[in-house]
Amino acid sequence: MARYLGSKTKIARRFREPIFGPDKALERRMYPPGQHGQTRKRTKQSEYSVQLNEKQKVKYTYGVLEKQFARTFHMAAVAKGITGENLLKFLEARLDNTVFRLGIAPTRSGARQLVSHRHITVNGGVVNIPSYQLKPGDIIAIREKSKTLEVIVDSLQGKNIKRFNWLEWDLKLYTGKFLGYPDRDQIPENIKEQLIVELYSK
Repeated sequence: MARYLGSKTKIARRFREPIFGPDKALERRMYPPGQHGQTRKRTKQSEYSVQLNEKQKVKYTYGVLEKQFARTFHMAAVAKGITGENLLKFLEARLDNTVFRLGIAPTRSGARQLVSHRHITVNGGVVNIPSYQLKPGDIIAIREKSKTLEVIVDSLQGKNIKRFNWLEWDLKLYTGKFLGYPDRDQIPENIKEQLIVELYSK
C-alpha cells in the first residue's frame, strides 16, 4: 500500500502545526515550504480550501489514505452520535494508533510497522492489520519474542510517555487494554472535525 515517504517537516510546515510530534526544524521555520514560503502573501482561502486542508491534516496525522479515510467517515456517519466526533473516535480506535498511544512505539508510523511485522497481538492472536478497529475490552499485547526489540524497549522506557483515560497499560506484562472510545475533549490533536463533515456533505 502506498505511503508518504517524503519529508515530514515539509508536511508539518504546510499546516503550521507539529502534527508528527516535536520538530526543531519546524520551530525554526514556521512558514509554508517552498522558495517563496516565507515571503508569500497570505490570500484568503475559500471555504472548500479550508475544509480540504483540515481533511488532509487529519489524514497525515493518523497516516490514513483516501479510501480508508472515506470508509472510516462512512462508518462515523451511520453510527449513532455526532459524525465528526465518531470519526475521531474510530481513528483513535485503530490498532496502529493505539499501539502509539500506549507508548509501544514512538510514532504512529513506527506503530504501523510493528503491527505489519506481526509484533502485536489482540486478545491473544496476532493481528497485522494497522487499520484493525478495536472494541472496548480488547487486550493489546506485545508478542513474547518481540518484547526485547530495541525499538519497543526504548519507547516504553521513554520519559515523555503520556497516558490516556481510555487506555490501560501493564508495564510488567507488556499488555494494554482498550477501555472504550475516548470523549472528544480527551483527544489532544488540534482538529476541527466539523469542517470535514461539511466537506463530505457537499
